[in-house]
Amino acid sequence: MNGISPTDSVMAIRNAILQKNAALRDIGSTNPVGGAGAAQGTAPGGFTEAFSSALQQVNGLQGKAGEAAAAFERGETTDIAAVMLAKQQASVSFEATLQVRNKLLSAYKDIMSMPV
Repeated sequence: MNGISPTDSVMAIRNAILQKNAALRDIGSTNPVGGAGAAQGTAPGGFTEAFSSALQQVNGLQGKAGEAAAAFERGETTDIAAVMLAKQQASVSFEATLQVRNKLLSAYKDIMSMPV
């Protein structure tokens, strides 16, 4: 893992969403009909990269939790608190990522159901 906590990842995703929302709002206020400047690509290091990074971190935490549990089962470690902490970190980060995904799907469905 690269030293970024799951909370930092979720906050980075949140900030990326807020920035995209502000950018879309600015585009809509300057070009309400959707002319030449309406469609723009994703900026490098934007939302896609932040979300991908968060998924990789969740995967890493789950892998680390699985390794800690396996080491405890084999008797290589006796620190049950560290094993439980790793399991809880993986669980919380997964739940946070799942909630972000659910909000994204909900927003997508809302946008797709809007009349044009």
